[in-house]
Amino acid sequence: MTEVKRSYDASGRRARARARRLAVVLAARDLFERDGYRPTTIAAVAAHAGVSAESVYKGFGTKAALAKAVFDLALAGDDEPVPVAERPATQAVRDEPDVRRKIAIFAEGLAYRQARSARVQILIRDGRHVDDSLAPVWETLRDEGLAGMTMLGRHLLETGQLRAGIGLDEVRDLLWNYLAIDHYERLVLSQGWAHERYARWLAGAITGALCP
Repeated sequence: MTEVKRSYDASGRRARARARRLAVVLAARDLFERDGYRPTTIAAVAAHAGVSAESVYKGFGTKAALAKAVFDLALAGDDEPVPVAERPATQAVRDEPDVRRKIAIFAEGLAYRQARSARVQILIRDGRHVDDSLAPVWETLRDEGLAGMTMLGRHLLETGQLRAGIGLDEVRDLLWNYLAIDHYERLVLSQGWAHERYARWLAGAITGALCP
């Protein structure tokens, strides 16, 4: 009985800690979007989340780390501890035999991820020019994007359906180019393209760049 109680208590503590962490990340997202990165303080985030500033520092360390956590949540769409590479949308790309359909599935998912993460990506991208603490966060986003597109590029090449003579470096770089939030910012946020139109454009651009 004692062991069962300890296990239950530990599970409850983990659930409460996860809920507090999510509350902090959501509070940071709200304040970053409302007030901007520099004016937002850890104390303000803590107050908005209903926790102590000390607990925010303990859980995240820095405001820049909070910005990265906001991005991660936006990218995934939830706080489940499952990497994007292991989620159903990624598995759907792997399972599809036709490379053009693979690209279309990827483009549709990318458009949704960009819609969720555009505000925080732009905040980090532009904020690094006025706040040095965001520079390594932007570099991390860059490195993670390149790593993900390397994995996808390798998978697409293994189909044998890409244009002749193209290598992994070029496939990775082209995919990474369309991963950039700049495209979403210009076409959707600035020019008002609908989600469906943007997703079709992405799929067509990537297919035209990679396929015969």
